[in-house]
Amino acid sequence: MTCFYNRYILVLIMETSTLAMIKKFREIGITWFTITDFARILGIRDQNTVYKKIQRLEKKAVIKKLIKGKYIFLFGKINDFAMANFLYQPSYISLESALSFYGIITGFPYKITSICLKKTRNLQIDNKELSYSQINNKLFFGYEKKDNFMMAEKEKAVFDYIYLAQKGLRSPDVSEFDLSEINKNRLNDYLARIKYKI
Repeated sequence: MTCFYNRYILVLIMETSTLAMIKKFREIGITWFTITDFARILGIRDQNTVYKKIQRLEKKAVIKKLIKGKYIFLFGKINDFAMANFLYQPSYISLESALSFYGIITGFPYKITSICLKKTRNLQIDNKELSYSQINNKLFFGYEKKDNFMMAEKEKAVFDYIYLAQKGLRSPDVSEFDLSEINKNRLNDYLARIKYKI
């Protein structure tokens, strides 16, 4: 009887601890975090304790590992574009994803497409494909915060597409793009950097 009672108390303490963590993450609005973030938020210094708590929360389906060292809080506000920004930094949503978001192209692409400074990379997270295309440091500009993610301005999304098309990484045909809402002067200022004009 005592053994059962002790086990019950231990389970109750663990459940209370889990609920406290969920409450804390919700209060501060965390959805994506690294192991370092986790330790800082919960004020844990011991690395073993951090990993044990993470494993416990994974088993309880409170958090989920996305890639090495990066996790998602499953009770948070989940947005695929914000996830793309978080997983590979620095990056911003652009190319087909941004062009579709702005209505410059029709339909919504299967991949979530981003521009980054690091090496070009593709990630598969569950059933989502995330594609990151590297750009020259001098051309990493023209993005803004929308809700909780970074996205290229309309003109910069078109520029990024043309830039990659010149490198043979996208179709060179942009005749189907709806540029009616585009600031042509701004776009041509951007394109002048790669000696291209619309």
